[in-house]
Amino acid sequence: MAESMKGLHRTHRCGELNTSNIGETVTIMGWVQKNRNKGGLIFVDVRDRSGIIQVVFEEGKSDGELLAKAASLRSEYVVAVTGTVEKRSGAVNENLVTGEIEVLPSAMRILSESETPPFPIEENSKTKEELRLKYRYLDLRRPDLQRNLMMRSKIATLTRQFLAEEGFLEIETPILGKTTPEGARDYLVPSRIHPGSFYGLPQSPQLYKQLLMCSGYDRYFQIAKCFRDEDLRADRQPEFTQIDMELSFVDVDDVIEVNERLLAKLFKEVLDIEVPLPIPRMTWQEAMNRYGSDKPDTRFGMELIDVTETVKDSEFVVFKGAIENGGTVRGINAKGQGAMPRKKIDKLVSFAKDFGAKGLAYIAIQEDGSVKSSFAKFMNEEETNNLIQVMGGENGDLLLFAADKNKVVWDVLGNLRLELARQMDLLDKNEYKFLWITEFPLLEWSEEQNRYTAMHHPFTMPMEEDLQYIDSDPGRVRAKAYDITLNGNEIGGGSIRIHQNDIQEKMFEVLGFTKEQAYSQFGFLLNAFKYGVPPHAGLAYGLDRLVMLMAKVDSIRDVMAFPKVKDASCLMTEAPSQADDKQLEELGLELRPEE
Repeated sequence: MAESMKGLHRTHRCGELNTSNIGETVTIMGWVQKNRNKGGLIFVDVRDRSGIIQVVFEEGKSDGELLAKAASLRSEYVVAVTGTVEKRSGAVNENLVTGEIEVLPSAMRILSESETPPFPIEENSKTKEELRLKYRYLDLRRPDLQRNLMMRSKIATLTRQFLAEEGFLEIETPILGKTTPEGARDYLVPSRIHPGSFYGLPQSPQLYKQLLMCSGYDRYFQIAKCFRDEDLRADRQPEFTQIDMELSFVDVDDVIEVNERLLAKLFKEVLDIEVPLPIPRMTWQEAMNRYGSDKPDTRFGMELIDVTETVKDSEFVVFKGAIENGGTVRGINAKGQGAMPRKKIDKLVSFAKDFGAKGLAYIAIQEDGSVKSSFAKFMNEEETNNLIQVMGGENGDLLLFAADKNKVVWDVLGNLRLELARQMDLLDKNEYKFLWITEFPLLEWSEEQNRYTAMHHPFTMPMEEDLQYIDSDPGRVRAKAYDITLNGNEIGGGSIRIHQNDIQEKMFEVLGFTKEQAYSQFGFLLNAFKYGVPPHAGLAYGLDRLVMLMAKVDSIRDVMAFPKVKDASCLMTEAPSQADDKQLEELGLELRPEE
């Protein structure tokens, strides 16, 4: 029978007690983790978010009623225990912060009883994720998830403190906004008062924060909910959280400098890790050439090597065809993998095909120096040795080559490099390698739309020295954009914004907008720009992804309280769900049955 609090006050959380509390009378409250009845001696582990404490009920020291109550306890009952903190009578438990002490109770109340949970509440649960997400309120009791969410809270608090001290103002921007077809797909919210019209949920506060700069707020930040209706992956959710900021009267170095200090503070205070400043920078072009990725993982080498010049006279049709089509031939050297069985190499080939490769060429150098090559008959010994030398190949190495258009080669080898690093166990989760990527292309060509699209967004400032090419060679123009990456993940990105009307209009023109289209979509911003706008820039972090890396977990679902699954549904609440006819009628909506 559950009892009430009736004037009872908790004095400590379970994990806060230690040897300095010995002799004190305390009241703890929490969930029963385990109940071990040894006949005349009952050990009960009580758990809350701070940890576990052992409570010992003993015949002769506890009265009969208290012993009977203790014997009735089951896993996940909620209890309040008042008693004295004593030195452990049995062996010390090295795995517990409270392992040297126990509580000898004088009173206990059962505040709530529990049915048997559908899975054990324990760290590193082996229970299927679908079941855990259905009962997420139980899953969230697990100590490892609680630590992740407490870390997330600490990161958000420290960020707020740091930015406030740096003169940033926390300002909230609307969730119900205007839908913008540029970029990812919006979530739409129908308006009851304006039948047939819709709000769009923000993919980011981008336009509002630029308007705040126009309004003179100088430095803004927000820990902002954002929404994207896109296909999900392990590190994507339909709703996610950004640490969003915008600054006036700044250039690239100013934005980078304040953000480096923010990251250094977070890593020092949360993980006690020193981030060496300044963080290295690399241009987009160099990152693509060396790593095949604009978010390179620099915890290991295995860099891409361009061998186009070395093989340009080769009779191997794959290399020859790629070079004739304006492409390149590049390779990576998987050190010590020369003895990889053929079956495993075939698996790498099919992995490469997933990223657009037509195949992979390879040279396996055996420990005795003999060579197995998939294209041996097209190259004489001298040419092969030349290629091995350029690749830094030694006995026992495996050299892998891709030949195609640059974009494909980068994608294939960039991903293959990561796959090999996983197989070779080169990725240390305790190592944190930060890198700024700068000078992104301003535009990228979209085959399906047959036009240039903005690589970041249409408000990104081109590099001044490249403006001359905007009409003649738009693909050559670099942007004043920068991403901050960590261990092969983009954790944040931003840019200097366009604040001159003529450049903004030119940008829309290059993107294929008529003046009317630009004004119909972004008129409120373009009009604001007529009234004196400061040079401004910004950056936003994916908070979920940052916490995921700091907590060393593999999925952002493990650092969000109530995440969605792959099809953007919530297994616990069963959202999204049908709306009833009355609601639809009020919104002027009618559902057509599927054909």
